[in-house]
Amino acid sequence: MSTFKCLSISQPFAELIVKGKKTIELRHWNTNYRGEFLIHSPTKIKIHDCKKLGIDHRFLITGAIIGKAAIFDTKKYQTRKEFASDKKHHFAPDDYFTEKTFGFFLKSAKEFKIPIPAKGQLGFFDIDLQSSVVKDDYITTEIFDEEYRTQWINHH
Repeated sequence: MSTFKCLSISQPFAELIVKGKKTIELRHWNTNYRGEFLIHSPTKIKIHDCKKLGIDHRFLITGAIIGKAAIFDTKKYQTRKEFASDKKHHFAPDDYFTEKTFGFFLKSAKEFKIPIPAKGQLGFFDIDLQSSVVKDDYITTEIFDEEYRTQWINHH
Protein backbone atom coordinates (compact mmCIF):
# COMPACT_ATOMS: atom_id res chain seq x y z
CA MET A 1 0.00 0.00 0.00
CA SER A 2 1.11 3.55 -0.70
CA THR A 3 0.06 5.66 2.27
CA PHE A 4 1.04 9.31 2.42
CA LYS A 5 0.56 12.20 4.84
CA CYS A 6 -1.82 14.80 3.48
CA LEU A 7 -3.03 18.25 4.56
CA SER A 8 -6.06 20.13 3.24
CA ILE A 9 -5.21 23.74 2.42
CA SER A 10 -7.87 26.13 1.15
CA GLN A 11 -7.61 27.76 -2.23
CA PRO A 12 -6.02 30.10 -3.23
CA PHE A 13 -3.33 29.19 -0.67
CA ALA A 14 -2.87 25.60 -1.87
CA GLU A 15 -2.15 26.98 -5.34
CA LEU A 16 0.35 29.49 -3.99
CA ILE A 17 2.19 26.70 -2.16
CA VAL A 18 2.47 24.31 -5.12
CA LYS A 19 3.67 27.21 -7.29
CA GLY A 20 6.44 27.89 -4.75
CA LYS A 21 5.16 31.36 -3.83
CA LYS A 22 3.88 30.59 -0.32
CA THR A 23 6.55 29.06 1.91
CA ILE A 24 4.87 29.31 5.32
CA GLU A 25 1.56 27.57 6.02
CA LEU A 26 -0.26 28.99 9.03
CA ARG A 27 -2.30 27.05 11.56
CA HIS A 28 -3.65 27.61 15.05
CA TRP A 29 -2.05 24.34 16.13
CA ASN A 30 1.50 23.02 15.99
CA THR A 31 2.92 19.81 14.55
CA ASN A 32 5.95 17.67 15.21
CA TYR A 33 5.68 16.23 11.69
CA ARG A 34 8.66 16.88 9.41
CA GLY A 35 8.97 15.69 5.87
CA GLU A 36 7.01 15.43 2.66
CA PHE A 37 3.22 15.63 2.53
CA LEU A 38 0.55 15.88 -0.13
CA ILE A 39 -1.45 19.08 -0.57
CA HIS A 40 -5.19 18.62 -0.83
CA SER A 41 -7.38 21.44 -2.12
CA PRO A 42 -10.89 21.30 -0.60
CA THR A 43 -13.99 22.18 -2.60
CA LYS A 44 -14.57 25.54 -0.88
CA ILE A 45 -12.58 28.47 -2.30
CA LYS A 46 -11.88 31.62 -0.27
CA ILE A 47 -13.15 34.06 -2.89
CA HIS A 48 -12.32 37.14 -0.79
CA ASP A 49 -8.66 36.06 -0.55
CA CYS A 50 -8.57 35.37 -4.30
CA LYS A 51 -9.73 38.93 -4.98
CA LYS A 52 -7.20 40.44 -2.55
CA LEU A 53 -4.38 38.43 -4.13
CA GLY A 54 -5.50 39.02 -7.74
CA ILE A 55 -6.13 35.32 -8.43
CA ASP A 56 -8.97 34.24 -10.72
CA HIS A 57 -10.82 31.62 -8.65
CA ARG A 58 -12.43 30.08 -11.75
CA PHE A 59 -9.15 28.38 -12.66
CA LEU A 60 -8.33 26.87 -9.25
CA ILE A 61 -8.55 23.11 -8.84
CA THR A 62 -10.62 21.87 -5.90
CA GLY A 63 -11.56 18.51 -4.43
CA ALA A 64 -8.18 17.01 -5.31
CA ILE A 65 -4.58 16.51 -4.31
CA ILE A 66 -2.77 19.10 -6.39
CA GLY A 67 0.84 18.73 -5.30
CA LYS A 68 3.28 18.16 -2.49
CA ALA A 69 5.74 19.99 -0.26
CA ALA A 70 7.92 19.25 2.76
CA ILE A 71 7.83 20.75 6.25
CA PHE A 72 11.32 21.36 7.58
CA ASP A 73 10.53 23.49 10.66
CA THR A 74 7.77 25.24 12.60
CA LYS A 75 7.57 28.52 14.49
CA LYS A 76 5.18 29.93 17.09
CA TYR A 77 4.49 33.59 16.37
CA GLN A 78 4.96 35.61 19.55
CA THR A 79 4.01 39.10 18.34
CA ARG A 80 1.94 40.79 15.62
CA LYS A 81 5.13 42.48 14.41
CA GLU A 82 6.87 39.12 13.96
CA PHE A 83 3.77 37.78 12.18
CA ALA A 84 3.63 40.82 9.88
CA SER A 85 7.33 40.52 9.02
CA ASP A 86 6.67 37.10 7.43
CA LYS A 87 3.57 38.21 5.48
CA LYS A 88 5.33 37.88 2.09
CA HIS A 89 5.81 34.18 2.92
CA HIS A 90 2.35 33.34 4.32
CA PHE A 91 0.01 35.92 2.64
CA ALA A 92 -2.41 35.92 5.61
CA PRO A 93 -4.33 39.00 6.72
CA ASP A 94 -3.19 40.68 9.94
CA ASP A 95 -6.32 39.55 11.80
CA TYR A 96 -5.31 35.88 11.41
CA PHE A 97 -2.74 36.34 14.18
CA THR A 98 -3.60 34.99 17.66
CA GLU A 99 -1.51 33.85 20.59
CA LYS A 100 -1.73 30.34 19.06
CA THR A 101 -0.51 31.02 15.52
CA PHE A 102 2.10 28.63 14.15
CA GLY A 103 3.98 28.74 10.87
CA PHE A 104 4.94 25.53 9.09
CA PHE A 105 8.07 26.25 7.03
CA LEU A 106 7.84 24.61 3.62
CA LYS A 107 10.33 23.64 0.93
CA SER A 108 10.46 21.50 -2.22
CA ALA A 109 6.93 22.38 -3.32
CA LYS A 110 5.79 20.71 -6.53
CA GLU A 111 2.56 20.92 -8.49
CA PHE A 112 1.20 17.65 -9.87
CA LYS A 113 0.51 17.60 -13.59
CA ILE A 114 -2.56 15.46 -12.95
CA PRO A 115 -4.65 16.32 -9.86
CA ILE A 116 -5.81 13.29 -7.89
CA PRO A 117 -9.48 13.50 -6.83
CA ALA A 118 -9.79 13.02 -3.06
CA LYS A 119 -11.77 14.08 -0.01
CA GLY A 120 -9.98 16.06 2.67
CA GLN A 121 -9.98 15.88 6.44
CA LEU A 122 -8.97 18.14 9.30
CA GLY A 123 -5.31 18.24 10.29
CA PHE A 124 -2.75 15.88 8.84
CA PHE A 125 -4.32 12.66 7.65
CA ASP A 126 -3.11 9.48 6.00
CA ILE A 127 -4.32 8.75 2.50
CA ASP A 128 -3.87 5.51 0.57
CA LEU A 129 -3.65 6.58 -3.04
CA GLN A 130 -3.76 3.04 -4.41
CA SER A 131 -7.35 2.67 -3.22
CA SER A 132 -8.45 6.29 -3.24
CA VAL A 133 -11.07 7.63 -5.61
CA VAL A 134 -8.86 6.76 -8.59
CA LYS A 135 -10.19 3.26 -9.20
CA ASP A 136 -8.42 2.37 -12.42
CA ASP A 137 -5.05 0.72 -11.70
CA TYR A 138 -3.71 1.80 -15.07
CA ILE A 139 -4.54 5.47 -14.41
CA THR A 140 -3.04 5.30 -10.90
CA THR A 141 0.12 3.72 -12.27
CA GLU A 142 0.36 6.35 -15.00
CA ILE A 143 0.04 9.18 -12.44
CA PHE A 144 2.83 7.82 -10.28
CA ASP A 145 5.04 6.86 -13.22
CA GLU A 146 4.78 10.42 -14.59
CA GLU A 147 5.53 12.01 -11.21
CA TYR A 148 8.52 9.77 -10.51
CA ARG A 149 9.84 10.19 -14.06
CA THR A 150 9.64 13.98 -13.69
CA GLN A 151 11.35 13.86 -10.29
CA TRP A 152 14.15 11.66 -11.62
CA ILE A 153 14.76 13.88 -14.64
CA ASN A 154 14.77 17.04 -12.48
CA HIS A 155 17.36 15.53 -10.13
CA HIS A 156 19.75 14.31 -12.86
